[in-house]
Amino acid sequence: MTLTAPPTTDLASTAASTERRAALPVAIIGAGPIGLAAAAHLLERGIEPIVYEKGAGVASAIAAWGHTRLFSPWSLLVDSAAERLLEPTGWQAPPADELPTGSELIDAYLAPLAATPQLAGRIRYGVEVLQVSRAGMDRTRSADRDWAPFVLRIRTADGLDEVHARAVIDASGTASSPNRLASSGLDPLGLDEVRDLVDPALPDVLGRDRHRYAGRHTLVVGAGHSAANTLLALARLAETDPGTRITWAIRTATTARISADAEDQLPARGALGGSLDALVARGVVTRVERFEIQTLASHAGGVRVRGLRAGEPHTIDVDRIVNATGFRPDLDMLREIRLELDEVVEAPRRLAPMIDPNVHSCGTVPVHGVDELRHPERDFFIVGMKSYGRAPTFLLATGYEQVRSIVAWLAGDLAGARRIELTLPATGVCRTDAGGCC
Repeated sequence: MTLTAPPTTDLASTAASTERRAALPVAIIGAGPIGLAAAAHLLERGIEPIVYEKGAGVASAIAAWGHTRLFSPWSLLVDSAAERLLEPTGWQAPPADELPTGSELIDAYLAPLAATPQLAGRIRYGVEVLQVSRAGMDRTRSADRDWAPFVLRIRTADGLDEVHARAVIDASGTASSPNRLASSGLDPLGLDEVRDLVDPALPDVLGRDRHRYAGRHTLVVGAGHSAANTLLALARLAETDPGTRITWAIRTATTARISADAEDQLPARGALGGSLDALVARGVVTRVERFEIQTLASHAGGVRVRGLRAGEPHTIDVDRIVNATGFRPDLDMLREIRLELDEVVEAPRRLAPMIDPNVHSCGTVPVHGVDELRHPERDFFIVGMKSYGRAPTFLLATGYEQVRSIVAWLAGDLAGARRIELTLPATGVCRTDAGGCC
């Protein structure tokens, strides 16, 4: 597909439909940081946005793990166009070098942004986007497809409805679609029997969920930053509740995806690996490498976890499990959209080589925008964490640059779309499980 600017003239047979389409808003799915940033950039370009948020309030996915402290400082968490919207309201940017929690990110930045006069009336809460297509055509029809409006089927408190848009920016994230616990990518056999003892990533171990873990044996499954944060919280809990036991299961032989390097330009991220290594060395956390879960079963009020460790049968008995194995994009809603996704990580094909964890573990991803995120479906884009498919290491600053570039493209500013306006912090690490370099 050749990336060209939208035409200023069209054939007479499509001129009327093109004019009607141009009068429609750009639909944004998700009122998280990236979705709101996209709306702010659209407004600066004189393009009308409408934001559909499934939750009852702004950034509902972040609110679920609001107790967790980010490793990015405020200087990397505020989008430039969003800041320009906030300035006339008297909003004061938090100290640039401080690390907020998820709740602080919402309270100090996202909620005030959503409440600005420009955005407040353009966000629809409690609206779930169920499907996206082209008006009057499924994915098999090609004639005049590029200039047909999009149709979004939505669910509201009043029932189902359909709305139209000139373009769609999917910033819905991945929080509602975690990866499966079994090494096959499927749910382990027996999960239904113990489902109430399996928790999603980033539980509030030291707060509202403390009663679930204090004095009990918890298995944390996963080798990324979500697992690291939960393990560190459990270790703190064990200091005051000595009966608390912690087992950490990973599928690989190493934990290369968790930074443990003093040269990481995000010091809080760089400290994670070293802190966990110390806990393992002291026996606070028992790490089980090369463990592949196959089945779960109820046992003595807890869960018996069976699988293979380095190819040999292995069993772990625990009270609870935390699934911190990462997330995957929900693509069901996009069945009628023509996507070009990498077959491995389910990210846009041109972006995938930069983030594929089979190739590298670097948190530093080259800056990218519309060229890497485009699909055969013109004016449709997946951004934010969902654009990474099943790959980890996403930074909000990356998503802000994504939507800046995309909005420039939608406005016909090709030079602006391709201009790089971001420098990301280096991780200081560059490893693969095979020992290679990114």
